Amino acid sequence: MKKIGITIFFALLAVGAFLAWKVFGPTIRTPEGKYFYIRTGSDYKTVTTSLKENNIISDTKLFEILAKRAEYPQNVKAGRYEINKGMSLYKLVRRLKSGQQSPVKLVINKLRTKEDLARKIGLQFECDSLEVIQFLSSNDAVQAFQLDSHTVMTTVIPNTYLFQWNGTFKKLFSRLHDEHNKFWNETRLKKAGAKNMSPEQVYTMASIVEEETNKLGDKELIASVYINRIEKGMKLEADPTVKYAMRNFGLKRILFGHLRYPSVYNTYQNSGLPPGPICTPSIETIDAVLDAPETNYIFFVAKPDFKGYSNFAVTYAEHLVYAKQYRDALDELIRQKAAAK
Repeated sequence: MKKIGITIFFALLAVGAFLAWKVFGPTIRTPEGKYFYIRTGSDYKTVTTSLKENNIISDTKLFEILAKRAEYPQNVKAGRYEINKGMSLYKLVRRLKSGQQSPVKLVINKLRTKEDLARKIGLQFECDSLEVIQFLSSNDAVQAFQLDSHTVMTTVIPNTYLFQWNGTFKKLFSRLHDEHNKFWNETRLKKAGAKNMSPEQVYTMASIVEEETNKLGDKELIASVYINRIEKGMKLEADPTVKYAMRNFGLKRILFGHLRYPSVYNTYQNSGLPPGPICTPSIETIDAVLDAPETNYIFFVAKPDFKGYSNFAVTYAEHLVYAKQYRDALDELIRQKAAAK
């Protein structure tokens, strides 16, 4: 009898140890991508089923026991949860119950269109690209931010941000707008005012400068050219606005036929700045516009050495000389490439 009692004791001990290992041991499998996603509106049953289907838990029974003891079924929280290697069932339940989700790192560099932003957001967040593009294209949706469907992208300051995965795009956009307001501090607003420009106008001009050059030394001077043209009532005649209007960003040479393309963004056809930006310019370029020096330059054209810098001119006659040098060099380069084939 005594031996039976000892046997039962050790059997119970073994079962207890096994259950303890199942609860506190490293039994959770890391899913592909290492994150578990709970969509907004999901209930407890959906979460449990998804955990099983993604092979994160092998059996739902122990999970359900722990979840109910933790009152998790009534407290499901949407989000993006990191499933660490070697995580225990106990820690998994605690993490899901607490809503301790992992933020998404959103890196915004140069984007040319609303569709580019919508695609990026749709790939990284719960809201899909259709929701994003509908919001950005709706004057009713963005008027609360004192924006319209043309100026809406001026809110997007290229930078690295941390956002929660779940929620509507409006919620995410509100955060972007908060960051935009922080960016436009007193110093930058004062500089914009000194140039008789609003932050939206500075951003839009910077978007053109961004497309014109990646050379920091030329950015301020190109901005000064455009500022001078506006002050003189001249058209900007900026080639990148034609590419944007046509949505043909691969154009290498702008021909006379392109200049006649009908669009409010075509600055060969319309005076002043376009109604909105043609890309998301870098902070460096925005500051270059704000710091643009006072010059008499009205024209610029790429230098014939193809190093990316420009020649600047005050008079049209001077500009024609520089333009011919560039065209001749370009024609020669094309001939050389053709001969090498």
